Amino acid sequence: MRFLFFACAALLLLSPIALTKPGKSADSKNADWPQWRGPGRNGICAETGLLKEWPKGGPALLWDAKKVNGGASVGTGMSSLAITQGKIYTMGDVGGKKGSGAHVFCLDADSGKEIWKTKVGPPSMGSPGPGPHSTPTVDGERLYALTTQGKLTCLKSADGKILWEKDLVKEFGGQHPGFGGYGESPLVDGDKLVLAPGGKKCMVALNKLSGDVYWTCDPPKNDGTGHGSIVKAEVGGVKLYITLAHKKLGLIGVEAESGKFLWSYDKVANGTANIPTAIVKGEYVFISTGYGTGAALLKLVPDGNGGVKAEEQYFLKGAKLQNHHGGMIMIGDHIYGGHGHNDGLPFCLEWKSGKFAWGPERGPGARSAAVLYADGNLYFRYENGVMALIEATTTGYKAKGAFTPPLSTPAWQHPVVYNGRLYLRGNDQILCYDIRQK
Repeated sequence: MRFLFFACAALLLLSPIALTKPGKSADSKNADWPQWRGPGRNGICAETGLLKEWPKGGPALLWDAKKVNGGASVGTGMSSLAITQGKIYTMGDVGGKKGSGAHVFCLDADSGKEIWKTKVGPPSMGSPGPGPHSTPTVDGERLYALTTQGKLTCLKSADGKILWEKDLVKEFGGQHPGFGGYGESPLVDGDKLVLAPGGKKCMVALNKLSGDVYWTCDPPKNDGTGHGSIVKAEVGGVKLYITLAHKKLGLIGVEAESGKFLWSYDKVANGTANIPTAIVKGEYVFISTGYGTGAALLKLVPDGNGGVKAEEQYFLKGAKLQNHHGGMIMIGDHIYGGHGHNDGLPFCLEWKSGKFAWGPERGPGARSAAVLYADGNLYFRYENGVMALIEATTTGYKAKGAFTPPLSTPAWQHPVVYNGRLYLRGNDQILCYDIRQK
């Protein structure tokens, strides 16, 4: 799942800054952000040459997509942004009597100008936030979008033409997580497209070109899916997919080649919403959930029968560490994120021991915080709209600047850094800021 938010745009659009393409200081080879939480699904951006501190009032605003497009928005939604090959992709609900429903939008990343939009389903489920929650996954000439009701659509990334569709509920007996419906972002792995319908089939793998079924996974317990997105791991030559289900299963592991159910760990599961995306490093998996649940480090080991099992290394109760939503970042041997249910207290945790290097601290914003890493700093976007820059160091909490962009709240949409720019989405709006070092 997901979350994040940011004046005289007309003047800025005419300024030299706005008309200047991103410079060489940004690492253009690694700039693409084609899916949820970036290339590695880990919230880590490889760009360099970015501002080390923010001026009072924040970085310079380059454009406001709503003003660029004559008042038209990207629809209401909690979807974050995928940005690749100079184009932004996101999802939103469009109202009105004609053509209302969930849409995928494509905008120019330099100017914010809309390129195309395509309807992919009916209006989204209304709770807890308006609009779609999933972020599109872009794979070359195709992209994949999932509505809150479980409708999966494959579109051409160039023009938004629909190539094929699937329904996770009707075709696989899927059971969405409630509390807003489906919110995961589809995973592309080689020629496979992998999703977690929940219910009768806890995970499915499709041919990414045709939508044909490679395999489906039968869980030991019929359980809803979670809000997190699937990540990959490999142990002893066995490749597996990992994601959160609901209360009965919790975190699950599924063999990537066959769809065989391998293991589950329910200590981090709650009955409301299991949201964060797991962190994988080698044979270890770190996961945390909110609603008073907690956090855990698991070790994946061969089970002696050609499969893999998960062994708990430690479990931290919710009072010590819980990531409600907004996710966590792993840099080296430390994990950074926001602690607390409905809170985002910055922390730095040594991952093997489960001990804090510093924090949790009270940052400049309030409520849960979505986190991104780029060029030595953490980009914290708080639910109340505050955007903060915090140094990613193990020596203590070091604030490097904060500002409140003029965007709607709750600011759950995750921020994205692309080609020296910071992109922030509000409920129906996208703002672009220049964060290059001058």
